[in-house]
Amino acid sequence: MVALSVILFPPLLIAFLLVMERVEEPLRRPASSAREVSEFLNTATPGEVDTLATSGIRRALSRWRRRRHSARRSDNPPMV
Repeated sequence: MVALSVILFPPLLIAFLLVMERVEEPLRRPASSAREVSEFLNTATPGEVDTLATSGIRRALSRWRRRRHSARRSDNPPMV
């Protein structure tokens, strides 16, 4: 029994470390730049602020980016 645990412990530990590295990778990256966050705070709608409070900065910024992207599209209609 001891021999089995000695043989299985290193591969299981390495597998656990590899899984944890994948989990931690998105947490190490910053959500966005400071300029983008300050612009978000200046121009966010009440719905986006609610998203910030309930779901966090990543989801709120993605919602804000979608709104800005769709607003840019409507500002520049295609020329016919």
